[in-house]
Amino acid sequence: MNFQKYLISHKTTAREALRKLDSEAKGIVAPVLFVHDSDEKIVGSLTDGDIRRGLINNLGIDDLVENFMFSNFRYFTNDKFPKAEIQAFKARNIRFIPVLDDTKKLIQVLDLQNNRANIPASAVIMAGGRGERLMPLTNGTPKPMLKVGGKPIIEYNIEHLVRHGITDITISIRYLGDQLIDFFGDGSAHQANIKYITEDKPLGTIGALKDIKSFDQETILVMNSDLLTNVDFEQLHEAFLSESADMAVATIPYDVNIPYAVMELENGNIVKSFKEKPKYTYYSNAGIYLFKQELINLIPENQKYDATDLMNEVVASGRKLIAEPILSYWLDIGRMEDFYKAQEDIKHLRF
Repeated sequence: MNFQKYLISHKTTAREALRKLDSEAKGIVAPVLFVHDSDEKIVGSLTDGDIRRGLINNLGIDDLVENFMFSNFRYFTNDKFPKAEIQAFKARNIRFIPVLDDTKKLIQVLDLQNNRANIPASAVIMAGGRGERLMPLTNGTPKPMLKVGGKPIIEYNIEHLVRHGITDITISIRYLGDQLIDFFGDGSAHQANIKYITEDKPLGTIGALKDIKSFDQETILVMNSDLLTNVDFEQLHEAFLSESADMAVATIPYDVNIPYAVMELENGNIVKSFKEKPKYTYYSNAGIYLFKQELINLIPENQKYDATDLMNEVVASGRKLIAEPILSYWLDIGRMEDFYKAQEDIKHLRF
């Protein structure tokens, strides 16, 4: 993502800083710039209020911003976004918080007003499938680019990830993948940093991750591209952390109602108990996974490998796999009837 609109050199004048604050504000209350030194390390923050206070204290409008900046600024590190601190910043109407790496260089800017959450994770969206069950709609259009409510299915997912502070996104493409590249580009129009990886052959629902060389974060979120959902990613992430899990899978509750009394038998024909018209709840895989980056080492090179294969290996190796139910809207747009249902549901869906 291009952070230049947030950055200014410590050797810039206050006059130029005010011009940049004014041009980049675009209706934002209390815009802020982050001051970097000659090594691109962030050394302070700067608002028009800082400049005003400097002028009151006899600084000149053409003095350097290093004389005006606030050096004791708050920032987050790459993998720690304390929820309590975020809420405290929001209460004080602080909108932008920089995220710095170990060398104090800027890697992300959290927008606490527009983001519902700020999850330290990198995302991979699996978008390589042909979508044969949706033919002829997919004859010339990849399934993720089919429009629901006027825009591509996958665009809802990208926007929802960004809304949760997940901006490092890789899209795995294969069938008509150029259409996704042409539409989303580098992701800057969606406030994201989007990269692409091409599957030369079908690698299953998660096999392509082995070819991704690096991630910005140590936690990886993988999801299918053809989902229409307003899932609470923060809830999934909090369960992942609180359970000290190695992997979490989002699940969809599925109720089965039995219209008759069900008897529990023992020794063949002895009735132990019975339930009148019971309801059983089962949990199905929702196609959304969160796991530690180290698990990618379990994925074989250049082989078809599904998320269920990874889950089996996690369990078999004694690692911790948890299931977290989705209590919000979720629809897998894999069939024609699901596609038409999505056209109606989107009219009432809130993200």
